[in-house]
Amino acid sequence: MTSSELWTRATADRYDAEETEMSSVAVLGPTLAFLADLAGDGRALEFAIGTGRVGVPLRERGVPVVGIELSEHMAAVLRRKVDEDTLPVALGDMATTVVPGEFALVYLVYNTITNLLTQDEQVECFRNAARHLAPGGRFVIELGVPPLRFLPPGQVAVPFDVSERHLGFDTFDLVEQVLVSHHLTLDGDDGRYRRGRSRHRYAWPAELDLMARIAGLELERRVADWDGAPFTQDSAKHISVWRKPA
Repeated sequence: MTSSELWTRATADRYDAEETEMSSVAVLGPTLAFLADLAGDGRALEFAIGTGRVGVPLRERGVPVVGIELSEHMAAVLRRKVDEDTLPVALGDMATTVVPGEFALVYLVYNTITNLLTQDEQVECFRNAARHLAPGGRFVIELGVPPLRFLPPGQVAVPFDVSERHLGFDTFDLVEQVLVSHHLTLDGDDGRYRRGRSRHRYAWPAELDLMARIAGLELERRVADWDGAPFTQDSAKHISVWRKPA
């Protein structure tokens, strides 16, 4: 068991309904095109596949996909969408769980590497990706840039969503490099809000590059989004691609 916090049954059952924007054509279209291009004619392995937001439609595009997922409840939601023969999923953590065969692509999206709360575990995640990659294969991570520029002295939180049905903000432990995401979500039509929180270990792009080097991977490219916009000092997130030498 890693330090990742487990998703409960209740959280898994409402996950898709609360992530409709991330499942939209506008978001998924460029994501799937990017990943399918890297996979080519090979297989893809998704770390922390969750409910299959990305893995299921990528499989529908013709890319053979295998998943690893820590939460049996998230995997159960995925299984309602697709059977085991079509998209196999191994229950386990993404830092140590091994599945059979080699892959042209291993990918980890939507900030999920931060679910591993120690640097050592994040390094092991890179090593596990390298372990599964065929020579010349790629490891892809989608990750936000830590928003510390928005945290002036004396301020304890940074908002990341202020909308009609959801209030979200992050608090930071700058020594341990851990942030806590706080959520207030409108629950039903009676005006009540549901409170939730989750812990994450944030990492800078340069730190990830060092983890990749430790795992024997080389940075191939880094862009600001799935459409391939240039990554700059003002980018809020990055899509990074590391390659296993042939």
